[in-house]
Amino acid sequence: MPFDLKKEDVSYRAKTTPQILMPPETNFLTVEGRGDPNAPDGLYQRAVKQLFTVAYTLKMSRKNGYEIPGFFDYVAPPLESFWWQKDLADYQDKNRFYWIAALRLPDFVTQADLDWAIQTAQKKKKLDCSAVGFQPVQEGLCVQSLHIGPYDSEPETLARMDAFLAEEGYENDLQNGRLHHEIYLSNPQRVPPEKQKTILRHPIRPKSSK
Repeated sequence: MPFDLKKEDVSYRAKTTPQILMPPETNFLTVEGRGDPNAPDGLYQRAVKQLFTVAYTLKMSRKNGYEIPGFFDYVAPPLESFWWQKDLADYQDKNRFYWIAALRLPDFVTQADLDWAIQTAQKKKKLDCSAVGFQPVQEGLCVQSLHIGPYDSEPETLARMDAFLAEEGYENDLQNGRLHHEIYLSNPQRVPPEKQKTILRHPIRPKSSK
């Protein structure tokens, strides 16, 4: 049976009740950019297409005659993204978002394997995937919660996460490259907004005594 990240890794099994966790260091396929993620054929939508094209090339590598040492069959992981704004946050203005669109990689995939997959994807799919990178991520101590509903209602879940942190003696630590993280468990093209499931994750630290 193929390895399924959403079933095997506890950090992908979030509940609506916030929880504190230390996600493992992981490797991602990434494309970085800026702008409204909802813009039709915008940079974000193109980045997602590039990511999945390369990811499925890796997943089907054996059928393309390429052997990755340690390879095992796996279910394609969910799309993830990291988000931030460089100045005063105005979350209503989505054009001001910077983002890193990401797909988690199995541990056996190396930079050399990614280089092969990019070249193969570009040759077979006629799609420029040169922006796809290989990025290790160590998030450190975090809080996360499952958000059910449209993306625009995420502040309600984030407020519950903040209240939970205050009770537990922690605070958000969204600085120095530690970012707001979203994991999309639902396909927005198939699931109505009110039923969409998204894991929201924030880096945290013990609350200052000052």
